[in-house]
Amino acid sequence: MRPENIASFDRLYKQNCSACHGETGSGGPALDLANPKYQALVDDASLKRWITSGMPGTQMPAFGEPAGGFLTPQQVDVLVAGMRTRWNHKDHSAADMPPYSSSAVGNVEHGQDVFRVSCTSCHQQGQQKITDASYLDLVSDQSLRTIVIAGRPDLGHPDWKQVRLGQPLTDQDVSDVIAYLHSLRSDTPGQPYPETGPKR
Repeated sequence: MRPENIASFDRLYKQNCSACHGETGSGGPALDLANPKYQALVDDASLKRWITSGMPGTQMPAFGEPAGGFLTPQQVDVLVAGMRTRWNHKDHSAADMPPYSSSAVGNVEHGQDVFRVSCTSCHQQGQQKITDASYLDLVSDQSLRTIVIAGRPDLGHPDWKQVRLGQPLTDQDVSDVIAYLHSLRSDTPGQPYPETGPKR
């Protein structure tokens, strides 16, 4: 069968998505696609856009033919429909969630306060430290916003309701946290490189 004629979700997903998103949609280094809150948050148009054209500011490449990839528009539709069938849960709705994208202007100072109260207990040090410019160079503001709202249950990361007990994050809170993290980005992430040996 010619590659452009493949219409099986399982085959398309395994060949194009599983390496980053996990064999079952979770547990990979990239977004947890099987997270029902993520499926409730993101719309079909956004999923099609990211698959087709990639996500700027991340390691997500373009897979669609119009953007230089190998997947036809029909195959992109198969992937989106398959995700909805496998991982969308009717008991989760975006109605009470902060929006996927927002026009709210973030306040860096308030975002730092929210981050300190709600996030630093997990994200201040070690492998989970996300304020490092080298990490921030690998993720877009939209990816960060998505994770803050939907969480990463496969990694034990709480969602917007759970991160601050009894006080869910608002749309403005989320925008402010992302503005704070954005302010930590560097034009030269990873530099200067740490010295690993004696000077010569």
